[in-house]
Parts: sequence; structure tokens; C-alpha cells
Amino acid sequence: MLPRRACIFMLMIMLVGVGGLACADETNHALLPVIPEGRGETCVEDTDFMRRNHMELLKHQRDETMLRGVRSEKYSLKECLGCHAVYGTDAVAVTVSNPDHFCRSCHDYAAVSIDCFQCHASRPEVNP
Repeated sequence: MLPRRACIFMLMIMLVGVGGLACADETNHALLPVIPEGRGETCVEDTDFMRRNHMELLKHQRDETMLRGVRSEKYSLKECLGCHAVYGTDAVAVTVSNPDHFCRSCHDYAAVSIDCFQCHASRPEVNP
């Protein structure tokens, strides 16, 4: 008979192995967020820069608009949604309540809340 610690150790190894299989996709990579492609040729900045700095750009744009009355489209939330809207099977852009929403793909993965859409629309005003 195996000692109790050995049994617990073997059980842990089996659970980790099964958990690893459950968290892998068909290419055997760790489960990562699925980030939908934007519709434009290029983003306003390169992808790595946007992943790291988009919130700072949006906050700066907010301050410029709200405090100084300066409206520019380059870093506006409206422009982001225009290129990065995700459309459902009904050809209508999904709202932030849908897990497929562009912003939610990374924010859900990183467990970061999105408060932009408490005031702003979470999809473009007009579908393409």
C-alpha cells in the first residue's frame, strides 16, 4: 500500500494533467483570448503599442474633449468601434454584453472591467 503522501502526490499530478488538457486548444497552446481583426488596413498605431497604451490614449482623448473642447478622431472611442466592431449572425454589431465584443476579448481574459460603456455606446451607430 502506498503512503498517504504518495497517493496525494499522484492525485495532484493526474489533476494537473487533466486540467492542462482541458485548457489547451487544438494547436496544443494555452488558452488565450481570441482577438478579432480590425477592418481597416492599419490601426492608428501598431498593435503592440495599442495593447499596452490604448487606455492612456483614450483617457487623454477624453480629457482633451471634456476639459478643452478639442475633438479629434484619431484616438476616439467612436473610431475604435468603427474598425473593431464584431458582428453577430444577424449582421448587427454586438454590444459589450456579448462575450464576443472586441474589447471584452482581452479585458475578460485579464479580468479588467470596462467602464467606458456605462456612458458610451458599445457599438457603432451605423452598421456597414
